[in-house]
Amino acid sequence: MRTVELKIPCEAGYEKVAMRMAGELAGRMGFSPERIQDLETAVAEACINAMEHGNQFDVETKVFVVMTVHEDRLAIDVADEGRGGKPPTEVSAPDLEAQVNGLLPPGGMGLFVIKSLVDEAEFVPPDLGTGSQFRMVIHLQQEEKDQ
Repeated sequence: MRTVELKIPCEAGYEKVAMRMAGELAGRMGFSPERIQDLETAVAEACINAMEHGNQFDVETKVFVVMTVHEDRLAIDVADEGRGGKPPTEVSAPDLEAQVNGLLPPGGMGLFVIKSLVDEAEFVPPDLGTGSQFRMVIHLQQEEKDQ
């Protein structure tokens, strides 16, 4: 098991650093290009959520990204410093029709998108003791292992 840890500023654009690092690790593990792209999108979205909802774009805060390489999977934890409220306990599909018709504000799709891109996604008790910590896991498929 290997671990890579990043501490990125709470500023738009830095999510790309975490996204690229996750993609690089997944590539080294043998994930397909399609799965790497899904993972990169999920990591970027999780980092943006941590910046926006967790740290409320407070530039004095950081977002912590821990990537743990296992033989058959890659686990990525994204943690914020908790300036925002409690994370949601359930993630439901967004009502796109209501958003298009102006009945609901746009947004609210991040967690739904993440869950559709990775094999496991959930909030876990924060290692920092405060804030929110979101864990994503993507499993190496048998055909990827055989390459």
